[in-house]
Parts: sequence; C-alpha cells; structure tokens
Amino acid sequence: MGYIDDAFAGLKKTLEIGQAEQDLAESRHRLIRDHVKGAWTTTGDFLTGSYDRHTKTKKLKDVDIFIVVDPDGPQGNLADGTGTAAVNALCEVLRTRWPNVTADDYVALVEYAGEDVASYEIAPVFVRAGGGYLMPCGSGWMATDPNIHAQMVTAKNKECDGSFVPFVKMIKGINREAGDPIAPAFLIEVMALDLVRPPFGRHRDEIRWFLASAAEQITDDWPDPAGLGPDVNGGLSQFDRQQLAATLRGWQQTCEEAILLENGGKDRSAVETWKTLFGWRMPRP
Repeated sequence: MGYIDDAFAGLKKTLEIGQAEQDLAESRHRLIRDHVKGAWTTTGDFLTGSYDRHTKTKKLKDVDIFIVVDPDGPQGNLADGTGTAAVNALCEVLRTRWPNVTADDYVALVEYAGEDVASYEIAPVFVRAGGGYLMPCGSGWMATDPNIHAQMVTAKNKECDGSFVPFVKMIKGINREAGDPIAPAFLIEVMALDLVRPPFGRHRDEIRWFLASAAEQITDDWPDPAGLGPDVNGGLSQFDRQQLAATLRGWQQTCEEAILLENGGKDRSAVETWKTLFGWRMPRP
C-alpha cells in the first residue's frame, strides 16, 4: 500500500464505531427499551436508522429506536389520535427515569450530556396493514419501513464487496466536518444506493464521482427507497437544494485537486488536501 492508501485505511478505521462506544450504546438503548416495555404493552422493539445499518460515523451521535405498540393493549388507542399525542405519551413514560426528555414531531429524545453517545431517539410506532410501520409525523402519521432500508444497504454492500458501507461513512464524514449541510444525512445513503454501482473502485475515485453525480441530481426529488414515506428531501426548498449542489461541487473540486496532486507524485500534499474534507477523521500515515 502507498502513502495515500494508508491514509484512507486510517480514515476507514477512524470512522468505525469503537467497541467502547458500541458497549455504551447497547447498555443505554437496552435500558430505554426495557423501561418502556415495563410501562407499555408492546409487540416488539428494535434499533433503526444508520446505527442499525452500520453507516453511522464516529463519534456516535444518536441511536434510533422503534417501540412497536400493541394495538390491542392499553396504549392501542394512541393510534386513533395524533402522532404528537403518541410522542408526548411516550415522553411521560421516559421522564419517570430521564427527567429532561424532549420531543419533536417524530420521536422522544433522551440525551446524555457530555458523552460521546449523546442521544437516543425513540419512536412509538404501529404495524402498518400494508407492510412496514406507521410512525408519528406531527399531527399525523407516516408510513415507513426501516427494515427495507437496511436490506437495501446490506445488498448494495455485498455487490460492492464490502466497500459501500465504508464509502457512505466517508461521505457522511465530509458532511459532518462541514457542519452537516446535507440534512437529513439519510439523503446521502439514499442517493448512494442509486448512484454507486459495482464494480467498486478506489474510495477516492468513487467519492469524486459520487460528489459530481450528486451535485447534478440533488435538486431532484429523492423518494423513500421503501416506497412508503415522503420524499427524503421533501422538506428542502429548491433554493436549499441549489445551495447543497454548490456545496457538493466545492467538495468535488477539492477531491479533484487531491487526485491531481497524487497523479503528480505529491502524495503528502494530496493527503493534506483530503484532510481539508475529512478533518481529524483522516490520520496522517
């Protein structure tokens, strides 16, 4: 391996969630899930989101949890009300142990201040008759199926000989270094599922190609890959999308500068240029 290959190998390792973080996250989310199950009648609970799909980057910021409410149990009547009421009811349960629980239109949020594994987002959901789940969405409910999302990522990763998941983490690493302009970050995964094709080449070449393609297409509508929920970027105006396209082109230009330096034999300068995108996540070999 060369100098730049070593740098990307280090980047891949740095982006992985460490065992200590995984252990802490597991102890926390099991405690939360057990607490809710002790108060509510449920038919299941499971992890969702990028943590479950293994596309979450270090430092681990949040863990997503679905609590599947039993429609025939005491909390079954929540399905007849608003999503907001269901989230608030879940907050009341959680606050008996975590006093500072907050909420948004979708989830109850348990935060641990000052820790790497900072927050847990818990959604009360119901099994959907046509498949998937119904989760809160403000005053209403929206259909989703994170299991399909996970299956698609697993399949794409297999097609790319295990390189797709690390690739998604790298793009997310660039996004986080830049202050998360692409939000939700799930949009990165959705676009990558469509734009990345096997055979998978060097990560640095795939990153450049993806950023160029994403810059051209991020202004389009990007539907929920499960075909159930709203467009993943439905909350972004055309102005916001154009701004993101400009951001992606800037990242692409930096990639091209780094690759030109590499092609000219200036490996150390190339790595320093890559580090402007990845920050501390890319260690010097």
